[in-house]
Amino acid sequence: MQCDLKSVEAPKKIVDETVKAFGPHIDILVNNAAIISGQFAIDIFPEHFDEVFHTNVRAPLFMVQAVLPHWRRPGRIINISSIAARQGFPSTGTYAASKSALEAYTRTWAAELGHDGTTVNAVNPGPVKSEMLDQVDPAIIEPQLKATLVEQRTGRPEEIAEIVAFLAESRSSWVSGQCISASGGYHTY
Repeated sequence: MQCDLKSVEAPKKIVDETVKAFGPHIDILVNNAAIISGQFAIDIFPEHFDEVFHTNVRAPLFMVQAVLPHWRRPGRIINISSIAARQGFPSTGTYAASKSALEAYTRTWAAELGHDGTTVNAVNPGPVKSEMLDQVDPAIIEPQLKATLVEQRTGRPEEIAEIVAFLAESRSSWVSGQCISASGGYHTY
């Protein structure tokens, strides 16, 4: 289903439709929706800030709240962050700040929900072929590609999906509160 995650009602609608279609239990939540920011600090206006933070930070929080009543424990929560959370790129400050906030939620939710075996992690993609990357100034992308250890290329969506899939499996039961760089070695932490 499609929803505007800036709306506070959207998470409940998504969860209601999910349990209606697939049954009363939810095992995995992947918070993947995001809005990129291309505004320099001097140009950021309140509506822009709200749009980015409501989608990138508030929506994941409300998705977790909406999912928990249906949670089959132990579950998996995977947040899609970005290397931007730890790297300053011109004109991406609002986006980077929102992804840093999502990383903070990742660590906090891991502490709050881990008592029953639930894990919470973040995946931090580098540049990945996507509609979002198409919106980024090539002057920001080119130095990233040159610094990417694996073939100096953009990632493929399926490469990120494989990491998310691993974090959703029981094999990852001892990984929680982590932010995993999926950047072809652009970021090594």
